[in-house]
Formats: sequence, structure tokens, C-alpha cells
Amino acid sequence: MARPYKPGPKQFVFAVGDGNDQQASVADAQEAYMAFSAFFRDRDSETYTINDAASGQSLVLMPGQGVISRIKDAGPRSEYLRVDRGNRYLPSAMLFFENGFAGLDHFGQWFPDPADLDASPETRGAARAATITTEAAAIGEVARIWADSGYVDPSDQYYVFFDSHGIDEDRAERAELLKLIEFLGIERVDAPDGAAGGEVWVRTDPRLDAECARWS
Repeated sequence: MARPYKPGPKQFVFAVGDGNDQQASVADAQEAYMAFSAFFRDRDSETYTINDAASGQSLVLMPGQGVISRIKDAGPRSEYLRVDRGNRYLPSAMLFFENGFAGLDHFGQWFPDPADLDASPETRGAARAATITTEAAAIGEVARIWADSGYVDPSDQYYVFFDSHGIDEDRAERAELLKLIEFLGIERVDAPDGAAGGEVWVRTDPRLDAECARWS
């Protein structure tokens, strides 16, 4: 279980590689987020790093490459995430401030090798799904994907994923979702007329009901 964020003062270092690092001593995650948001918006860089020396953990935002990396020293262990939307960078920083490396567990599809990010979205999604081998883990991942952009149809008969998204959006997560609902035996249905091309509709399932309730 992830350790809860402990109130400060806590020390972070923000850097963009120009030698003009910024030290931040903060009382809580919100204060850290406000300080980093200003740092992020005041600079035009391809890479932004948040270092937490006390925990040996770092978060690296790479807007120039469309990638986020999270690092922790025990190992060391690095993981990489392809970012499909520009508004994902600052939320990832908030999760890091709240709970470090573990705070980003449910943020998206993490891979241990940056080369994996060069594969097609469909290949990345299928590869991510293949790493999930238990029903509990699959239900949790499906709920994570739903919580990011889904809703329950007013009839209470369907879960809708990727609400109002086009077919070219969220391709990796859609590919992962389709593999996982097949693994779980959850029935996919045709989206109704007028639905966006990227939406995925599935019948409600008691297993999914309980897990999605935790994310609501």
C-alpha cells in the first residue's frame, strides 16, 4: 500500500537543465504544486525535473517528446509514460507531490523501457494489457480508464468509456481496454447513434460496479 503524503516542511528541487535550479521548501502538496506550476509556466523547456532528494524519487516531464518519466533509487527503477494530451503534465506533478512515485500508479500506461513508447498506440495498449493477468488487477485497470473519461449511461445499463472522444484519441488506452474487457468476459455493445466515434460502451457488471464506485 502506498504511504500517505506526510506534511512538510519538505524540500523539492525544480530544474530545466540550465543550471538555474529552484529550491522549494513547502508545507504540503498543494503548496508544492503552486510553486511548481509557476516554475513550469515561466519557462519554455523540453524537460522539467522535480527532485525529492529525501525519498530518492524524481519526476521528469518532457513536453518536447510527449513523455513523462518517474524514477526511484531503489533499483534504480525508471518508468515511462506517453502523454497524448498537453494538460496531463501538471496533474502528474500534483500526484507526485501527494504521494511520490506510487502516486502515479494509476495515471496511465507505464513502461520500463522508453523504446516501448515508440510502438504504435495499439501495440502499446495490447502490451500493457498483457501484463495484467488477474481478474482483480484487470477490473482495477478498467475502472482507472473509466474514471479518467467515462460515465454511467442514464439507463444504468452501460458503462461508457472515452466520453465524446474521437477515434484518434486515447488509442493506446482503448486498445488496452478492449483486451481487458475480453479477458474479463464483459460484453461490449454498439454505441448509439450520435455517439462520438471513440466511445466504448459495455454492459454493466457487478465486478465493475464495485470498483468504479471507488473512483466516483
